[in-house]
Amino acid sequence: MGGWDAWTVMDVGAAGEGSVTGGDEGAGGGAAVMQAAWRDEGRQFALPLVVRVERGAAPGRTDALEAAARAVLLFLADPRVTEADGEWAEAARAWEDARIRKVVRRARGAAWERARALPGITVTRRSPGAECGPGAECGPGAECGPGAECGPGAECGAEVRVFPPVPVDDWPGDLAKLQVSGTDFADPEPPGEPAAGTPVLWLNPELPMTAGKAMAQAGHGAQLLWWGLGPRDRCEWAEADFDLAVRTAASREQWAGLLASGLPVVTDGGFTEVAPGSATVVADHPALRGARGLSR
Repeated sequence: MGGWDAWTVMDVGAAGEGSVTGGDEGAGGGAAVMQAAWRDEGRQFALPLVVRVERGAAPGRTDALEAAARAVLLFLADPRVTEADGEWAEAARAWEDARIRKVVRRARGAAWERARALPGITVTRRSPGAECGPGAECGPGAECGPGAECGPGAECGAEVRVFPPVPVDDWPGDLAKLQVSGTDFADPEPPGEPAAGTPVLWLNPELPMTAGKAMAQAGHGAQLLWWGLGPRDRCEWAEADFDLAVRTAASREQWAGLLASGLPVVTDGGFTEVAPGSATVVADHPALRGARGLSR
């Protein structure tokens, strides 16, 4: 993939199917290549994301968005994707050679267990300071602070599982049965200010989205950051377990400044929830800010 100067991701379907529509302005026609009609001619693939939503125990919105973004990054960095003969490498290449699509579905109970049995990566995200009662389940990647009681049998934060790309017309049965709707979560309290130096995926403050759609948009933004970083910055971020934050820009003025900054932008195709051409996410990473000479 090219540089990040003009990368955008356009959403083209329910719950966050997306396609890359931009390229590196300095690549001599990169944008035209990424928008070429031939990208629609081959078989199309989607990256499935499944969020666990047990009855009466939906995850917090911010936890779900951050878990989705980190799941995408863990997938992109996984040796099964990055190594030429990796188990998922061929599917990942086919996915990136077409339109980049992500689809978020939900599962609970036995359906979640069946999904979890399929090859993939599960990420659990728990907001620092959130209460996690006795018996809460905190899987790989969970943030369970001092004093949290985490054991088998209950939920703690958001659980999201990412799977290798699948053809859009041939989903595995246990994933195809899962519902796209019902992913409109709320935060129990507003998320805090991100720590200094934390990569942030900024959401448009004037663009309401269901949590499911916003999860896909956050995943798009995370992918733009991955594409935009060099090997050293990728490695450092991976060593930090892809720590990140998803926040809504505090004001129209802050959002306008982010759009004007030259940082990567996710743009929506307008097929679901929002108008065509709407900017949904600005992807902000200290390394990209440094390259642009930007301050936080």
